[in-house]
Amino acid sequence: MPKSYITHLECSLTGKRDYAAGAVHNLSEAGRPLLSRYNLESLKSDVSKEEVWARPGGFWKWRELLPVQEDRNVLSLGEVETPLTRLDKAAAIFGHKGELIVKDEGHLPTASFKARGLSVAVSMAKELGLTRLAMPTNGNAGAALAAYAGRADLETFIFCPDDTPHINVEEAALLGAKIWRVNGYIDDCGHIVADGIEKMGWFNLSTLKEPYRLEGKKTMAFEFAAQFGWELPDVVFFPTGGGTALIAMWKAFDEMEALGWIGSKRPKMVAVQAAGCAPLAKAFEEGERFATRWENAYTRAAGIRVPQAVGDFLVLDALRASGGKGIAIEEDEIFDAQAAVGSSEGYMVCPEAAACFVALQRGVNDGWVAPTDKVLIINSGNGLKYDMPDSAGTLDVSQPIDFDGLL
Repeated sequence: MPKSYITHLECSLTGKRDYAAGAVHNLSEAGRPLLSRYNLESLKSDVSKEEVWARPGGFWKWRELLPVQEDRNVLSLGEVETPLTRLDKAAAIFGHKGELIVKDEGHLPTASFKARGLSVAVSMAKELGLTRLAMPTNGNAGAALAAYAGRADLETFIFCPDDTPHINVEEAALLGAKIWRVNGYIDDCGHIVADGIEKMGWFNLSTLKEPYRLEGKKTMAFEFAAQFGWELPDVVFFPTGGGTALIAMWKAFDEMEALGWIGSKRPKMVAVQAAGCAPLAKAFEEGERFATRWENAYTRAAGIRVPQAVGDFLVLDALRASGGKGIAIEEDEIFDAQAAVGSSEGYMVCPEAAACFVALQRGVNDGWVAPTDKVLIINSGNGLKYDMPDSAGTLDVSQPIDFDGLL
């Protein structure tokens, strides 16, 4: 495999650069996320985008821009480039006259975009000699951690809110994790992980509290840039909880421009949250750079129920720099949209992504999405991992079938 061009890490808030690559890190001294930096000048002269994109499938093809140094530490479960699908009927339903394209992350191992981040993070844990990992999750991240840690023979402890979708909990357990339901929110689970570090000796893999999940997630942007012929879409809608993927995409755009792979154009970035848990959308509307914790958070779109995000300012900076938005969507609108997309297109989106279709409609109605805009929505996971309404009728085979009644 190609080598990594990583040089160091730096604090996302202060810019302090003296955090060594190849060392164990959580947050910076300022208590903020660390960002991996690469020798982009050398990489630019050594490798072309065409060479990288022509490699066999999966996000590990971007190895030069990922932090893992040794081939033996790379953990893979058969990752693929996730497909783009144009949804013209859904575009019409939600009022958009231009292109509407969905990137379906449900095709990844454990059926969500979380595979990107956890594959890289667990590979780095292996490389750094860690043996016991812990994290809070709303579901999909826990399953991805369990899968890749199982591949690496690392011990995992996972804590999730007690109303986490049952399939995620059962999936993580089946893949070998030690998992507990907690009568609180994901940040309450995060406190358990933090409080247990000294006693349990585990490494904290919480969102943005270690630097490498973000690096895996940025491969999503490399991928869709290549799939679009190295021309970015006009608007990107992303269902946002902790915000790692949105931060990662924004970082990837800068890296690609520095490499000469894309120009200076940036899409409007839209962070989509549920109205019952919308700390970032609220902070955006109020002009704040940091978000306050959202009390009594509620939404059945579990992946975006994050009351407080450590990378809040990075998300909000990206939204404002791109001319984008933070949007909060009502609960009933989310599930109506999921049904509308499914029945019109035969396309299953997860509830979190369904919220993005409503946000698109709002953008069209309010005029910040133009009829000519190429719109990308990220379907962050497979909708089959959630409970669905059971609207099937019943028939009694001992009685004559009333076929007219089936209409």
